[in-house]
Amino acid sequence: MKKLLIATNNKGKVEEIQDLLKDINIKLVTPVEIGLKLEVVEDGKTYAENAGKKAAAFANISGLIALADDSGLEVDALGGAPGLYSARYLAKPNATDADRRAFLLQNLRNEPRPWAAHFHATIAIAALDGNVQFSEGDCYGEIISDERGTGGFGYDPIFLFPELDLTMAELNMDEKNRLSHRARAIINAKSILKKIFS
Repeated sequence: MKKLLIATNNKGKVEEIQDLLKDINIKLVTPVEIGLKLEVVEDGKTYAENAGKKAAAFANISGLIALADDSGLEVDALGGAPGLYSARYLAKPNATDADRRAFLLQNLRNEPRPWAAHFHATIAIAALDGNVQFSEGDCYGEIISDERGTGGFGYDPIFLFPELDLTMAELNMDEKNRLSHRARAIINAKSILKKIFS
């Protein structure tokens, strides 16, 4: 069976992507499964630059078609921050997701509510000929000050879908894989994968 390398070491992302692509007849493999240790410096100026760089690096070193993503939370009151730097928002060694959420809320404390925000994801798929193709997805909501839910990772416990009155961390996997930015980007990527693997 043809293989697709999910080019991330983030377990939460791996689980989401595996669930989203379970209906495609491709064997999904992770860096851990093939004994690949690779850290790619995310120094691009856009999500596409970062995702493309990661996908190409993993494809090049593994000899497998690779799928990578770059995603971020953009908060209107903070001028779109943390954005590209969502995973590195708090510049202190060994900062956790909880530390980054607390730092975000600290920066929002004097801003008027609601704190409108959206998640963005760009998926990059790198073929072995060096060609990289992209798809994107967004989901919209607002930031709340009290954490809710135990699912997900990152900023999920403070990202609320107002129409559902649920945070991203309160959604089950089926709901998340219908509504999330990464889900929408992956759904948009399926046609690219079908063409590459046909």
